Amino acid sequence: MINGIIILAIVLAIALGYKTKINTGLFGMVFAYIIGTFMMGLKPSEIIKMWPISIFFVIFSISLFYNFAIGNGTLEKLAQHLLYRIRKYPKLLPFAIFGAATIMSALGAGFFAVLAFFAPIAILLCKKTNTNLLTGALAANYGALCGHNFMISPGGIVFVGLMQQVGFQAEAYSYEFEIFLASFIIPIIVLAVLGLFDRKQGSSDSLLDMEIPTPFDGVQKKTLGLIFSMIFIVLIFPLLDGVFPGVAFIKAMDKSIDVGLISIIFAVIGLLMKLGNEKEIVKNVPWGTLIMICGIGMLISVAIKAGTVSMIASVVSSALPSAIVPAVMAVIGGFMSFFSSTTGVVTPALFPIVSDLAKAANIAPFVLFSSIVIGAQATAISPFSTGGSLLLSAVSDAGRESMFTDLMFKGAPICLLAAIVYSFVISILV
Repeated sequence: MINGIIILAIVLAIALGYKTKINTGLFGMVFAYIIGTFMMGLKPSEIIKMWPISIFFVIFSISLFYNFAIGNGTLEKLAQHLLYRIRKYPKLLPFAIFGAATIMSALGAGFFAVLAFFAPIAILLCKKTNTNLLTGALAANYGALCGHNFMISPGGIVFVGLMQQVGFQAEAYSYEFEIFLASFIIPIIVLAVLGLFDRKQGSSDSLLDMEIPTPFDGVQKKTLGLIFSMIFIVLIFPLLDGVFPGVAFIKAMDKSIDVGLISIIFAVIGLLMKLGNEKEIVKNVPWGTLIMICGIGMLISVAIKAGTVSMIASVVSSALPSAIVPAVMAVIGGFMSFFSSTTGVVTPALFPIVSDLAKAANIAPFVLFSSIVIGAQATAISPFSTGGSLLLSAVSDAGRESMFTDLMFKGAPICLLAAIVYSFVISILV
């Protein structure tokens, strides 16, 4: 009985958030309190402790640091320089857009900021080189998502935190790398296949008339230096520990380096170097996303306490052949993402069932984690999602109806099909 109520509460929280435009996390907190306290007998203090403080802190701190690069134009300038380098090679344009968007997003700009910047650029450059607009739109969307999934980017940090929260503390970063790898491989294959069918691509003999980007100024150079220094410090010891597993110093440093606390240190350094305005940097922290993730996280914690998560895993594993379980999870993630956020709703709702599901179906956990994420992110190209609407807004009024049709009936199905095929293939190979 209680499991059915909790499942209904999760669905209702998502539906109410979508319908009312009120943050889904707020509904999650309400249902967590009502169900946990009045139906399960938990103390209110126990409900409050279900607020995922570690996830909250890491997202807050890393966003705080990367807001310097967004605010002072460092990431935008970097993207302009990357695109300028391939102006003479039109056939490589989709891959260049994908690569530039990936790098910009991986450096902390975030999915929506990167897509908002690259959407009009991608559409403009595709028109100049006679490249299919849908291909350019997919490249920008895929790149923003891929970089977002990097291990120390906003999305990657969320996924690592959620995996650690459900019992994969030691494996979280390696599993997150698998998610990043999947979101890198799939776009390359999709864009290559689309390029074969796009006969007009690169038929224009004219070079892209991009103006030479202005050099990085002093503040932007210092910001880039801080970003690469932080990435080096966070990643070097896990890499060294993998190469030299018996060295005590490396292992101790690996355990001591925390990306959230390192981000706070570098944020303070950025403030001391006057690389940005403190009020603006704090203001631009994604507070809405934080509330959504943590609020739904409280409701999912109630579900775990009630045994709902184990029950769902048991049903899925017993009703389906193991080989298609990852593909089914990709479809479920894609369907949920039509109406809600991947990082804020889909992954907090589905990640907790991975442990039990992996054991019951004898599937490697990283396969299920990857399938959930790439399936959920596949429908981000839909015109009803924020990503799709950003791409749609970059098209002129005359071509908007055609782009809407392409995104809805070509883009989203292509991306979801690619995610399903990848999930099925990887489940067989592993």
